[in-house]
Amino acid sequence: MRNLIDRTVARLRGATRDLIEDERGDVPGWVLITLMTAGLVVVIWALAGPALASLFEQAISRVSGL
Repeated sequence: MRNLIDRTVARLRGATRDLIEDERGDVPGWVLITLMTAGLVVVIWALAGPALASLFEQAISRVSGL
């Protein structure tokens, strides 16, 4: 009976150790998502930036009357 308990405890410890080590593998995924999001922001800003700047300048000139 003691042998069965020892084997069960060893299996549980091994399973716990595996779960803890698996969590470390998720970090590169989050880094990739962050970099891709930053890349999308840069691309969208590059495409829409001049149009937004022009729109802002027109609005300011209409308000200020310059």
